[in-house]
Amino acid sequence: MRRPDPVAPPCPCASVRKTLPFVEAVADLRATGEPVPEPITGRHYSGKFMVRVPPEVHRHLTVEAAEAGVSLNRLVSSRLAHA
Repeated sequence: MRRPDPVAPPCPCASVRKTLPFVEAVADLRATGEPVPEPITGRHYSGKFMVRVPPEVHRHLTVEAAEAGVSLNRLVSSRLAHA
């Protein structure tokens, strides 16, 4: 019995199985005359959004930013970029 090659590329069947439900959903929307949503990746993003956090988290992050000599925005932006 031949063992699979450990460095062989993955079977394309896996990506087809993941894509098929999406394709079927889009076909269903079109068949019923419903609008097909725009893909998230095609949208324009302003770079702004609001996040609500508990007051103690806000206080902790503000103190941490002040101790680091950066703005709260810069601290949170950095954390999100590296999450």
